[in-house]
Amino acid sequence: MSEGSKGSSLAFGQVVIGPPGSGKTTYCHGMQEFLGRIGRKVSVVNLDPANEVMPYQCAVDIAELITLPDVMENLKLGPNGGLIYCMEYLEANFDWLQEKLAAFRGHYYLFDCPGQVELYTHHDALKNVFAQLAKWNFRLAAVHLVDSHYCTDPGKFISVLCTSLSTMLHVELPHVNILSKMDLIEQYGKLAFNLDYYTEVLDLSYLVDHLASDPFFRNYRRLNEKLVEVIEDYSLVSFVPLNVQDKESMRQVMQAVDKANGYSFGDQEHRSLEALMSAAVGADFHFASTLAVQEKYVQSQDKAVEEEVMDL
Repeated sequence: MSEGSKGSSLAFGQVVIGPPGSGKTTYCHGMQEFLGRIGRKVSVVNLDPANEVMPYQCAVDIAELITLPDVMENLKLGPNGGLIYCMEYLEANFDWLQEKLAAFRGHYYLFDCPGQVELYTHHDALKNVFAQLAKWNFRLAAVHLVDSHYCTDPGKFISVLCTSLSTMLHVELPHVNILSKMDLIEQYGKLAFNLDYYTEVLDLSYLVDHLASDPFFRNYRRLNEKLVEVIEDYSLVSFVPLNVQDKESMRQVMQAVDKANGYSFGDQEHRSLEALMSAAVGADFHFASTLAVQEKYVQSQDKAVEEEVMDL
């Protein structure tokens, strides 16, 4: 990937971002397997210096350049300061990253990024790394994972919307927001509205009204109204539901990301995808769409109510 060859070919991929525990590493593992089964050559690049256990096959690992434990020990920094230092060190060593990526030319890249939210909303180091990749003819989309349990708490969901919007504006990449762990959503509690209300980010005034029913949030109604006004004025935030164990759900996410970064697949991959999806119709896969997720969620709630009635 020399200076003279950068314009000769394009490289496509995803930068997988999101708060700690949102499922970034699990997503990279699942997407690597899914894309591999339809014939796409995939390389996972670990950019998280705190990531010690990686279930996926890692092509490039930032641990070869720098690790968070070493930074914290030698520079006496905490985990947040240490992560920022690591990203600034990566930014100062673009030649290392360029050399490592050159060995996987022609591959599709998954960049597993750190979980510190400030790196995507305030700090410029990772943003500059993504910009440098763009100069090397990488066409990237940001895949921002958010744990779906935030849907069960209106206050937290407004916070997630603000964080997602701030991330989209700061990172400056085509963006796909993901509600992860949809297979576990029924364990988090009852949703105030249908699932499509959260994925499509519909009229948020209903959410403010719902919050106003809580005595604690009633005093902050005007603040919440202004926050949702900002979100709705930009009209950028929406979500794709994801269950990483469901092939249909993974296909929908893949297509959303391919549309965002401009990737177009050939006939052979299309046939492989059709063959893979034809095998996905079975008892193990219940989440073909947002509607399917919602139906399963409603059924679980109805069953819980029936059990409570029976106990009475």
